[in-house]
Amino acid sequence: MGNLRIPNESWVLVCDGQKALLLRNEGDAELLNLKPIEIHSEPHLRTAELGTDAPGRSFQSNGDGSRSAYEATDFHAQEEAQFLQKITRIIDAAASERKFKHLVLVAPPHTLGLVRQSLTPAARALILAEVHKDLTNVPIGTIEEHLASA
Repeated sequence: MGNLRIPNESWVLVCDGQKALLLRNEGDAELLNLKPIEIHSEPHLRTAELGTDAPGRSFQSNGDGSRSAYEATDFHAQEEAQFLQKITRIIDAAASERKFKHLVLVAPPHTLGLVRQSLTPAARALILAEVHKDLTNVPIGTIEEHLASA
């Protein structure tokens, strides 16, 4: 990436599938000072704890007795996707109200893909940078250090 500069009042979204930190840079591009705007957290149960039934089976109609199993539903992934959609709706609303000019996304690669896919084109146009790293469980000072060295 090299020499990431995050202008004043830019928003930084640090998230994974269960936690999201919306931060605003109150400093300047050289000296970050990230302040929390909103913090969202939704701990999700494991798929085994969410779903109780075994995957269904289908029988072939050609009479040869063959069977195959359906793929099990990943309830955990569904919950994460719903959580990220909620977060992107917040960002989309703020983008349409022009609350920020630049957005930096910090998340694991899979989560970045889900977030990017859920954002409106107007909000996607404001993305300044994407950082492929899970920093949701570190202090804000550490997030500032990581972004300053990115």
